[in-house]
Amino acid sequence: QVQVVESGGGLVQPGGSLRLSCTASGSVFDIDPMGWYRQAPGKERELVASISQDGNIDYADFVKGRFTISRDIPRYTIHLQMNALRPEDTAVYFCNARVYAMNYWGKGTLVTVSS
Repeated sequence: QVQVVESGGGLVQPGGSLRLSCTASGSVFDIDPMGWYRQAPGKERELVASISQDGNIDYADFVKGRFTISRDIPRYTIHLQMNALRPEDTAVYFCNARVYAMNYWGKGTLVTVSS
């Protein structure tokens, strides 16, 4: 079993920044990849960014140039640095850890971008 906990959300003005963090624990050896997803009200959950154990990174088109995903040592802690935030970035951000065909999710952290 894998446990996933994320943090760092909050209220920020347009153009501001936030840094999200996520740590996976438990049976972590076979986790690959880890990533961030978000879900806005009335919309489906969508990929924001992911990072594999070999360092490959995928970004959604809508965050390229603004968000950066990174990984600590140990590798089961990841971060999402979010800059130049827009109101449309408002969503619950979820950390994901994949183990083969199984996905483990954190409870989510709310990011609200509003003036």
